[in-house]
Amino acid sequence: MLPFTVRVLGLDVGEKRIGIALSDAGGKIAQGLKLYTTTGSQSKDIAAIKEVVQQFEVSRIVVGLPKNLDGSLGPKAQLIEQFAESIRRATGLPVDLWDERFTTDEAHRIFDMASIRRKKRRGMIDIMAAQIILQGYLDAQDRG
Repeated sequence: MLPFTVRVLGLDVGEKRIGIALSDAGGKIAQGLKLYTTTGSQSKDIAAIKEVVQQFEVSRIVVGLPKNLDGSLGPKAQLIEQFAESIRRATGLPVDLWDERFTTDEAHRIFDMASIRRKKRRGMIDIMAAQIILQGYLDAQDRG
């Protein structure tokens, strides 16, 4: 269970974009925050995440981990684990990995129900996926 006042940052990390979500101060509700376009420089990308952490006084970070359907970790998951460790070192905050299987599919279903055209979804999908990852994590902590 999370402490009473805690802001948690959720990240859906991709090669080109990082979807960013933020919890409320009580650590109960996730909300999409913004889309960050990666620069090709991991240090610049981590510095940008660190700015968000400082701006919103984040105390914990959750990074989506792309597991295979059988639960195993492939090459992309290993890169995400390394990226998450770099974030932990740069921020000094706890960084948790959270299974992100099917989050992009779930985000597409939400946009389908809202009748949002695929062309308009491009960046929104990553933000929504980050929100879904974070909300799943927060819900699990609340049950915990």
